Amino acid sequence: MSTTSTRLPDNRYGRSSEESADRTLKIVGAVLGALLLALIGYFAWYYVGQNKISGEVIKFSPGKTAVTVHLEVRKDAGASGYCTVRSQAESGAEVGRADFRFTGDATRIDRVVTLRTTSPGTTAELLGCYPD
Repeated sequence: MSTTSTRLPDNRYGRSSEESADRTLKIVGAVLGALLLALIGYFAWYYVGQNKISGEVIKFSPGKTAVTVHLEVRKDAGASGYCTVRSQAESGAEVGRADFRFTGDATRIDRVVTLRTTSPGTTAELLGCYPD
């Protein structure tokens, strides 16, 4: 009767040092991945959680010397800030830019503002809203 060994032949299926190197790389990769996710989560929290005022252009009406812009602003109660709006000509040149201030306890403000331009403006673009 012969007994067969279940042990794998030495050096045939890799060395044990490669296994420890693979394990080390996996651990390093998991730690770096966790740090990246934490960094992305922090930036998302900072942008969404700390932004106390935001807005959007509902509609606009271009004119020869001004652009009428309907803005909808959402903000925290009691927060104050301003929104920057610009207008461009058909050529793409900026023909008007203004800041419009929003204060008070209302959390949603619909306001129609007039942006004066140096020549006929064809667009109204909200560049951003910023808290004080």
